[in-house]
Amino acid sequence: MQRHLALLAVLLPLAAFPATLPTLQDHTPSSEQVRVTPPGLRHAEPPPANATAEELENRAEQLRSEKAYADAIDYYRAAIKKDSRNAGLYNKLGIVQLMIQRYGEARKSFEHSIKLDRDFPDAHNNLGVVRYEEKNYTRAIDEYEKAIRLRQDSASFYSNLGAAYYMRKEWEPATQAYSHALQLDPDIFGRTSRTGVTAQLPSPEDRARFDYVIAKLYAKQGDSDRSLQYLRRCMEEGYKGIKEVYKDPEFTSLRSDPRFAQLMASQPPPIPE
Repeated sequence: MQRHLALLAVLLPLAAFPATLPTLQDHTPSSEQVRVTPPGLRHAEPPPANATAEELENRAEQLRSEKAYADAIDYYRAAIKKDSRNAGLYNKLGIVQLMIQRYGEARKSFEHSIKLDRDFPDAHNNLGVVRYEEKNYTRAIDEYEKAIRLRQDSASFYSNLGAAYYMRKEWEPATQAYSHALQLDPDIFGRTSRTGVTAQLPSPEDRARFDYVIAKLYAKQGDSDRSLQYLRRCMEEGYKGIKEVYKDPEFTSLRSDPRFAQLMASQPPPIPE
């Protein structure tokens, strides 16, 4: 079975989205990885005219969780009419628009959010996700870096930045960004890599290189289990530089693990595309 499907997720996490598909974030503390699904038909009642902005926003959140995206958009827009200076509402509206691949609309929503609050890191990150999806990696990097300057403790921001650099084949800054993401959240790649950046890499060779880079980062942090997992993946992808594992200093400790010797001796066969 083909391992890598066509892109149906934004990295969201993201990833990283893995970002990691680029990962989107709203005004809440938790990050959101965008998974694109058909918007479906409207089934909710129209937004009541006498509802407050907060009530409309809460209903929009509920509809979004139910994947009733068209209805959620209606409620966010109704909330914005009542509270037009709320940067968070525009950010949340943009997230839903991006989830259903309305990139132009999402870009305008995030830009409006930033216009209202230029120090809103989530909106800068999410605008970067739009630029990433549009394959404008230079502008995506610019937005991710703005988000990071405003908040340095978000693993998803660094993961998204790494994904954009990786798509430009700028391996060193990509590795540095991924390393920082891993320091902040050791699980960041486990959640996002298979629906994140690897889903968009243009060739099996690039996907295999990505897995090798992640294996190296986990080995450097002493996480042998995850490092071996990603080493197996890169071998299954047919990574041509696998012999580097015997030279790279990050794998020094791992090379003494019996499981490493077993993996290298087994030579997992490449998975066909």
